[in-house]
Amino acid sequence: MPVELRPALALRLMHDIGMGMVRDMKLESVPDFTLRQLTILLTVYLEPPPHTVRGLAAKLGVTKPVITRALDSMGKQELVTRRRDDRDKRNVIIQRTVKGALYLEALGDMVSDRAKALPM
Repeated sequence: MPVELRPALALRLMHDIGMGMVRDMKLESVPDFTLRQLTILLTVYLEPPPHTVRGLAAKLGVTKPVITRALDSMGKQELVTRRRDDRDKRNVIIQRTVKGALYLEALGDMVSDRAKALPM
């Protein structure tokens, strides 16, 4: 079911989510992400695999080095892993991790809680 928010309320939700990401203890073990990094992470987890560096770059309209840098940050936090495609060694496959799934589950819970708290 679609949710309709007035623009000011939609911005309030974005603000509250950002504040929650900065303050929430559950998410503290992961460093602040750029919006681009978060979008890449959400794409990997919300859209069906396989995901490749080349495919993500094309989808987001950025260069492969941009994706690689973002994946480096997320890899250090064990939110994603990478491996060479056995069928085409030129491709790098991005894989989900348990830690990444738990991070996004906590983020989803926080977004849901913040949305419920909005004055409707």
